[in-house]
Amino acid sequence: MPELPEIEAYIAALDRRVTGEPLVGIRIASFSLLRTYDPPVETVLGKQVESLSRLGKRIVLNLEDGFHLVIHLMVAGRLHWHPPGKAVPRKYGLAAFDFPAGTLLLTEAGTKRRASLHVIVGEAALAALDPGGIEVAEATFEEFRAALVAERHTLKRALSDARFISGIGGAFADEILHAARLSPLQMNTNLDDDEIAQLFGAVRDVMARWTDIRIAETGDGFPEKVTAFHADMAVHGKYGEPCPVCQTAVQRIVYASRETNYCPTCQTGGKLLADRSLSRLLKNDWPATIDEL
Repeated sequence: MPELPEIEAYIAALDRRVTGEPLVGIRIASFSLLRTYDPPVETVLGKQVESLSRLGKRIVLNLEDGFHLVIHLMVAGRLHWHPPGKAVPRKYGLAAFDFPAGTLLLTEAGTKRRASLHVIVGEAALAALDPGGIEVAEATFEEFRAALVAERHTLKRALSDARFISGIGGAFADEILHAARLSPLQMNTNLDDDEIAQLFGAVRDVMARWTDIRIAETGDGFPEKVTAFHADMAVHGKYGEPCPVCQTAVQRIVYASRETNYCPTCQTGGKLLADRSLSRLLKNDWPATIDEL
């Protein structure tokens, strides 16, 4: 799923292309995409884009007269910029948003249709779509601590819960926890103030740095091939590769098709975290430490 850095890269690229321009057409190819019926989608035709913003992991096109188009890409949704009038692809195309200078295509890979579009009017309707998480770049330490421990969970889950912390998913949670030298399975309520401060600093640094990277990589172009993996990431997607800090092989645990990557030396004191499926299968043969592995 595109996370805060990728969403900000999309917004930066769109801002140069559509802010101040009228939305001259909307072509919706997937009936599952549009999640609102009032106001009708035709109501926004001809209205000028006044600004773009981010609502959690959603992209918001703010139109004149208080209208908003809210796009949630979910896991496999992606945006593409093409010359005006580009046809909506038959297999993966969900919608096209037509502007004088070009067409913004919304696509979604795979067979599950999870991406969404809300057409709404008014700030109250926009606020109702906000999951509620804090923006870490703007939050105080006390606000971050309150959000982190709002419910008892592992650190990986606590960081990626949009109800409490905005914009972070599995990929950057891995990177943040590696930078903070904390285990992804550590319980959030077990941290002392120094560890929370260390995590707070890592969140702010990692998200700011990767937002700059994503925007810089795009340059004057448009973000294509948006993925949760990047060659310069420390641990996410790097299973079996050396940790850039200590050279220990990056490990992983998998649960419900979701993978967590971590460095056992930097984050877990040399201990290997138990993979739910393999550890149950191997039982006593499951290695507990790097040396046993």
